[in-house]
Amino acid sequence: MFDWQDLKHFVALARTGSLSAAARELGCDHATVGRRVAALEQALGLRLIVRLPRSTPLTQDGQAIAGLAAEIEAQSQAIARHARSAGATPQAGVRISAPPSIAAHILAPRIAAFNQAFPQIVVTLSGESALAELDRGEADIAVRMVRPQQPELLTQRIGMMRYALYAAPEHAALPDAARRFLAYDHHYQQQPHQQWLQQLLQGRPVVFQASDLFSLQQAARSGLGAAVLPTFVADGDPDLVPLPTANAAPTRELWLVTYPDLARTAAVRAVMNFLVETLGKTCPLPA
Repeated sequence: MFDWQDLKHFVALARTGSLSAAARELGCDHATVGRRVAALEQALGLRLIVRLPRSTPLTQDGQAIAGLAAEIEAQSQAIARHARSAGATPQAGVRISAPPSIAAHILAPRIAAFNQAFPQIVVTLSGESALAELDRGEADIAVRMVRPQQPELLTQRIGMMRYALYAAPEHAALPDAARRFLAYDHHYQQQPHQQWLQQLLQGRPVVFQASDLFSLQQAARSGLGAAVLPTFVADGDPDLVPLPTANAAPTRELWLVTYPDLARTAAVRAVMNFLVETLGKTCPLPA
C-alpha cells in the first residue's frame, strides 16, 4: 500500500510540471518532492516520471496515475466541503478570492462593518489576478469578472465593473492632440479595458506601462498621462478628472462563485450576502 502523502506530492508535481514548482505549492523543498515521488514509484512498482535536467515529464503510467489521483483529490475536497456544511460546529473562517482592485478598494475597507455584525467569522481576503481553484480548496468564495462554465458551481451575477479615462487636471487641460497615455503591460493585452485604450490612441503615444492598477493611478496623478481606471477607484480621487471619449467605455460583469454545499453553511452565506450587498452598491448592475 502506498503512502497518501507520497501521492499528494506526486499530484502537485503532475499539476505544476516541475519539482521546484511543486515544492513552492506544497511549502517544502524540491528534494522532499523528489523523495516522496520516488517512494510512490517504489510502492507501486511503476516509473511515474522521467528525470531530466530541466524537466520531469510524466511517463504513460504517470499520466494514468495522475488522472486517477486528480479524481481522488476532487473527491477529498468534496468530502471536506460536505463536512463543513453538515457539521454542528459553526465555521470560523471564510476565504474570499477577488481581483486585486476589488479586494483593496471595495472589500477591505468594508470588512470592519462585517466584523462588527459577525465577530465569530474570520475572513481571509486574497486579492489576486489568477483565478483561485475552488475545487482544490484555494478559496471558499470567489468574485470573478468572467462567468465560470463549470456546471457544479453556484454562480450569481452581482455587479458591473465600469471604466473611464482619467488624468490629472493639468494633463486634462492639454490639447487633445498632445494627450499621452498610460497602459497596462503586455500581460493585459487581451483585456477589454486595454483593447479600448488601443482604440483611443489614434497615433498618440503610450509613455508608461505598469502591471498593476495602483501604479497606473499614481502615474496618472503625477500628470504623466491619461489612464483607463475603474470608476470605483478614480471617481473618488481628488487628483484625477474623467476625460471625454468618442468610444463608449467597456464594462465587466462581476460573478459570485462558490460550491452549493459550502453555500449551505451559515458563515459562507453571511459572507456571500456581504459581497452581494457591497458590490451591488459600489458596482451596481444596469437598471
